Amino acid sequence: MKIGMCMLLWTTSVSKKHEPLLRDIKATGFDGVEIPVFSGTPDDYRKLGELLDHIGLQRTAVSAMGDPAMNLISADASTRKAGIDYMKSAIDCAQALGANTLSGPLHSTLGAFSGSGPTAAEKKRSVASQRAIGDHAGSKNVTIGLEALNRFECYLLNTMDDLSEHIDAIDRPHIKAMYDTFHANIEEADPIGAYTRNRKNIVHIHISENDRGVPGRGHVPWKETFSAIRKSGYDDWLTIEAFGRSLKELAAATKVWRDFSEGPEAVCREGYKHIKDGWKRAAT
Repeated sequence: MKIGMCMLLWTTSVSKKHEPLLRDIKATGFDGVEIPVFSGTPDDYRKLGELLDHIGLQRTAVSAMGDPAMNLISADASTRKAGIDYMKSAIDCAQALGANTLSGPLHSTLGAFSGSGPTAAEKKRSVASQRAIGDHAGSKNVTIGLEALNRFECYLLNTMDDLSEHIDAIDRPHIKAMYDTFHANIEEADPIGAYTRNRKNIVHIHISENDRGVPGRGHVPWKETFSAIRKSGYDDWLTIEAFGRSLKELAAATKVWRDFSEGPEAVCREGYKHIKDGWKRAAT
């Protein structure tokens, strides 16, 4: 098992100026960081990867699609193509970074709603878009971890069962699933069962408290969660995802209107210990 820290708590664009912060994350004990991929070139991410290598941090990548002009399930072919092109670029950046997973709600436009549930036509268009993305991801040896989001952030895929069924329909080895404890806490009647039933498709896990704050301070069933993950044989990333108010656009997108902790340091240090201790206890 590897413990990661998502850099979205501080920034949507990690650079050389964040080196002191990255070194502090390493000193705390983290195995790696999750790097946001929203803009920039593969060369930018290659240089960042070299910095992370120098510090001794492994890495994964995360992104999201908030622009309706890139909606992968749109009825408009040019809009879908724009989304596919964006994803191909993000995959190229992730490869240059040295990340073998790129995760997030990379199936539809974040925060965009039609006023009803997903249609059969939208699901069909999604399958076609994801197959094109999956073929490119495979050529770059990057696996996409699609994320089921709660109903207040998207409408295409809200539960792990729906997500896993959709991934089976996509039928591409480099299109898989991410499990997020925050979204599962909202949407799943049985968050643990939602994980175990769909374990076959899960390649990445976000550790996120029910209020997006410090992991361990809320009411996510952590003992049962860590136990289920460990018993399932999963031995990859457990990455903390938490949000604050410092990034106004991100705070607006994630509906963060108040502080959930006394500061990022508490999320980092207490969250790391929470995962380390929870994983150890799950072995007994």
